Amino acid sequence: MAVRAIRGATQLDSDDRKHLLASVDELIRAMLEQNSIASDDLISIVFTATVDLHSEFPALAARELGIGDVPLLCAQEIDVEGAMPRVIRVMAHVESQRPRADIRHVYLRGAVALRRDLAQ
Repeated sequence: MAVRAIRGATQLDSDDRKHLLASVDELIRAMLEQNSIASDDLISIVFTATVDLHSEFPALAARELGIGDVPLLCAQEIDVEGAMPRVIRVMAHVESQRPRADIRHVYLRGAVALRRDLAQ
């Protein structure tokens, strides 16, 4: 079994706690479903949020999904002038038999513009 990294991102409409949690929930579910990953396959998940998001820790959405025994880390994204606002990025490390070329990275809402080459 190989270790793979799955990337994802979503852009929020506003810095609202419920909206943030629902958006991250949607993103995590899509990343797992599109890659046929079960929670037992997860090794760790890193979340970053742009500096304009501070209503909640994105990792809480994973905990609320039942991902309780996986190391989670939240960090602040680099504050680059002109960068897209209200973005949460995710990198999930997983065990998978899929070849690296078959991993599906997930970009939702406005975050599709970040990596049109990877967005499905």
